[in-house]
Amino acid sequence: MKKSVYLMVFLGALAGAGSVIAGPAVKSEDGKYLDKDGNPTWNKKDDGTWDWYTFSGYRRYHAECHVCHGPDGEGSTYAPALRVSLQTLTYDQFQETVVNGRTVHTAGKESVMPSFGTNKNVMCYIDDLYVYLKARADGALARARPEKREAKVDAIKQYEDACMAN
Repeated sequence: MKKSVYLMVFLGALAGAGSVIAGPAVKSEDGKYLDKDGNPTWNKKDDGTWDWYTFSGYRRYHAECHVCHGPDGEGSTYAPALRVSLQTLTYDQFQETVVNGRTVHTAGKESVMPSFGTNKNVMCYIDDLYVYLKARADGALARARPEKREAKVDAIKQYEDACMAN
């Protein structure tokens, strides 16, 4: 009985705090939300506030990826819709493809994804890109820039500065 009361109080406090996690995130470390497998994922609070990585991923995607893959991950005549690809592609497969590129042969056509392994504007933000595209793939984020976002925490700033400096 006592445990039930504590649980109800805890759940009530969470509900009133406006920080209930919507989506696949199960924990947060230094501003990055992680899923049950420890992979980065999106988070949207009940007041519509998105995590920093989703917002940053939107910006990075439209700076580096949309030329081939179309606006908002919707695809183009020569590159697949990443919004669809991320419905089945794992985090590791996504990283492998971005870092090393890949060539696909289908129905007499060749589709080439170049390697971005040496492009700091991609590699320093690969988690941001994945999180943004995962939110699109999961149907959580519409074809628009996230309106509200969490603040960029110091740990993210330090990581970006160190990555871009190397």
